[in-house]
Amino acid sequence: MHTIVPSAELSSRMQRFCQQMDNDYPDWELAVIMGRINQYYFTGTMQDGMVLIPRDGDAVFWVRKSIERARDESSFPDIRPMKSYRDAAAIHQGPYKTIHIETEVVPVALLDRFRKYFPSRGISGLDRQVARVRAVKSPYERAWMEQSGEIHRRVLEEIVPDMLTEGTNEASFLMDLYTVMVEQGHHGVSRFGMFNTEMILGQIGFGESSLYPTSFDGPGGCYGMSPAVPVMGSRERKLQKGDLVFVDIGCGVNGYHTDKTMTYMFGKPLPDEAVAIHHQCVDIQNQMAPLLKPGIAPSFIYDTIIQDLDPVFLENFMGYKERTVGFLGHGIGLVIDEIPVIARGYDEPLQEGMVLALEPKKGIPGIGMIGIENTFVVTQEGGRCLTGTNSGLIPVW
Repeated sequence: MHTIVPSAELSSRMQRFCQQMDNDYPDWELAVIMGRINQYYFTGTMQDGMVLIPRDGDAVFWVRKSIERARDESSFPDIRPMKSYRDAAAIHQGPYKTIHIETEVVPVALLDRFRKYFPSRGISGLDRQVARVRAVKSPYERAWMEQSGEIHRRVLEEIVPDMLTEGTNEASFLMDLYTVMVEQGHHGVSRFGMFNTEMILGQIGFGESSLYPTSFDGPGGCYGMSPAVPVMGSRERKLQKGDLVFVDIGCGVNGYHTDKTMTYMFGKPLPDEAVAIHHQCVDIQNQMAPLLKPGIAPSFIYDTIIQDLDPVFLENFMGYKERTVGFLGHGIGLVIDEIPVIARGYDEPLQEGMVLALEPKKGIPGIGMIGIENTFVVTQEGGRCLTGTNSGLIPVW
């Protein structure tokens, strides 16, 4: 059975988007949504089509395929079939001065085909406007994230320790973990908005493999299957006694994600220095979480944390060697990498209902990526965790 997004939820999203467009582009005429993640946000279904949103009229979801599925899944009020853009252009007649579109999603070739039927003097982006609207989660959205967070907690804190066996390789462990996640209710994909980012489940690593360089914009690393498939895990790297096990994976329910990192000591304890560094990362998370309140800027949180850290600790903090990242956390929702970001430059204050993942981590030579990550909701009292309270470095003897 399909879970249909309530019509009132869709109406609220569209209204907030149009208000954002009015604020940022007072003279806007037409907005076009082609990306399927944003399609789902505004219509409750993902199809081959586009949502046309005129400033002075009602939005229409034009669907090439599948109109039957769209009408079955969606409570969106106006869904119409089209064979080509010509069908939609006959109704939404231009010309337009400027058309606003997802410039970070739509390929140039597709844009050229669209503009053949929708001529305009200019094209402008609406990615930031949609992102701002999506950043504040409604109670409906947060309910799905609550479910995702509980699956995350249960699997990583309770089930994974019994899955770790000496001699298993990273790829086999990840596939076993994927199966368990789906059986527990995970929707089966970890979605990212970052261009050209592929991810099966997340990043896992035994020992030093969690320090291996990747193109992914995060502190951790992994060997991957091969240069052609640099995700999942290595078939050659096998779990040994004394390994740090690093598991940084997404989970999701009905499209909405949480993010969590849990670490394990396999076979015997890690050196005392590594354990102390891990606990400092946990302390950093626990310092940030109370600051997740409406009105506080992400950049303030970042600067507050960074300025109090010892220069020695900052070496290899949030990455390894020159591959460190400039953030401590990120927004999350329909994709794992949303705004706001806990980083310099993000000065717009937090709002109640935003959801962020906090992930202080530090690379240790010869050991791996130490640290933690959990997902929090912004509330008046500070961040409320959705993904569990275990501090990590779970011993598996």
